[in-house]
Amino acid sequence: MLQEENSAYPHAVFAFPPNRDTLGGTAYLIVEEVNILVDCPPWDEATQAWLQARGGVQWLFFTHRNGIGKQVKNLQQALNCQILIQEQEAYLLPGLTVTTFERELQLSDHSRVIWTPGHSPGSACLYCDRFGGVLFSGRHLLPNPQGVLMPIKTPKTFHWGRQQRSVQGLHDQFTPETLQVICPGANTGFLRGKHMVEQAYSALASATQG
Repeated sequence: MLQEENSAYPHAVFAFPPNRDTLGGTAYLIVEEVNILVDCPPWDEATQAWLQARGGVQWLFFTHRNGIGKQVKNLQQALNCQILIQEQEAYLLPGLTVTTFERELQLSDHSRVIWTPGHSPGSACLYCDRFGGVLFSGRHLLPNPQGVLMPIKTPKTFHWGRQQRSVQGLHDQFTPETLQVICPGANTGFLRGKHMVEQAYSALASATQG
């Protein structure tokens, strides 16, 4: 999906097909010095082999509670990866070794996670400064049927006001130069064959009005 060969290490971002176990969520793999899996992809032997062929996974990061999936235990055992989730939702992973964070955590020289509560108590995004800046938004920001990125209120939204403030908080910490792509965690079919929103800072600015 995104590829960068002109560096000391071949950086890339890959999107997986929607996962029924996560209500149609889209997971992503970030390939860099530390490989990061964002949410659970559809899990089978082919997916395991594909991931291992790309250097395995060091971190499995969950953007929100519904990104966990039913196969998380098997996935962690197969890949021997660390699991990262915002501290308020760690209780959803009993019996697993989990790393938690409160507000932010740096995972590598290029990637950090940011707590963005609202969709759920522990909703969080991952920002990677490669490719002009990529934000993996989970279900915090989603495309609507017209392909417009926005926070979407549902009957299961934890706190709509906090979600709106979290969107504004993201807008305040980026610029058009530091945020060029957003990869949403669901509704990617509305992007007409893409898995990302380009001109991301402009889209984020519009989303603050949502």
